[in-house]
Amino acid sequence: MHAGTRVKQIAALAALSCAAACGGGGTATNMDGTASFTVAVNEPDITTVPILAAVDAVRQAGHKVKVIELAEPELAIEGLAKGDYAISAEATSPALIAIEQDAPIKIIADVVGNQWAIYGKPGISSCADLNGRPFGIFSEGAVATAMAKQWVNAECGGKKPEYLTIGGSDVRAQALVTGQIDATPLEISDVVTLESTGKTGFTQIVDFAKSLPDVHPQTVYANTEFLTEHKDVAQAFVTALVREHDKINADPQYLVGLVTRYLPDEDAANVAEIAKRYVKAKLFNAAGLTEQNVQSTISFFVRAGVIKQGMTAKDAADLSFIRSAA
Repeated sequence: MHAGTRVKQIAALAALSCAAACGGGGTATNMDGTASFTVAVNEPDITTVPILAAVDAVRQAGHKVKVIELAEPELAIEGLAKGDYAISAEATSPALIAIEQDAPIKIIADVVGNQWAIYGKPGISSCADLNGRPFGIFSEGAVATAMAKQWVNAECGGKKPEYLTIGGSDVRAQALVTGQIDATPLEISDVVTLESTGKTGFTQIVDFAKSLPDVHPQTVYANTEFLTEHKDVAQAFVTALVREHDKINADPQYLVGLVTRYLPDEDAANVAEIAKRYVKAKLFNAAGLTEQNVQSTISFFVRAGVIKQGMTAKDAADLSFIRSAA
């Protein structure tokens, strides 16, 4: 998964109502009463491994679960709407766009809390310092871009940086190190990498985990027919995910072990420190969604122009699974 995933309008969504009506063949009930279904993930990273562990827990109960890796959350949304996939987890905004267009999708749990913050190179520490300066973004439609622009518009008194589209969080962190940009939104993993370069003086200008704590950029969502027809299996998955997050919060080293198991090619140099930062910030809480913070998340994306006004938390989410898992 890539937390900077775009929040662009999804071209395929124009056909979602038809896809929902036509249905799909991605979920089946086996002769022994177990279920066969597919979980879609996007560019797996450290935030994905608890989900993969939860999938394994469901498999251990006898269910047959296929995991498919996709390059874009929009593809997962299309598959969920058609019924080809039962569950996915990535950027919240594509799910909200689809739900607005009556796709059969509900948010059922959290992936990770808001971990974004804006960092500046030495000498850049305020709105005034950013005026007219190069500011790296992933895309015009990225979640972090929306956060950054809302903050600039609200706090910087009309002063604005020059927004430059230069790629993902890791690429932007490197651009910050080399002086190509003066500031950019970063995720925790890239902040740790930034610090590991040995260069000093980088400043956290604003921490969106503190200023926008009720915005949840990454969530777990599912096909509503799957939730209805295989409620017990969906509950088993959500409960397992909640338990995995509990284990991580009890011991950051547990997350390191999950990364070793599920992402063996991951650079292990900074994983332990990244895990400690996630736990310290209390970012892993699958059961942390409430009607209030779901509504706050919806309101954020309304302000960002991603969706229109009128959607409620009950329209977007089914929180019964995390309540039962608690």
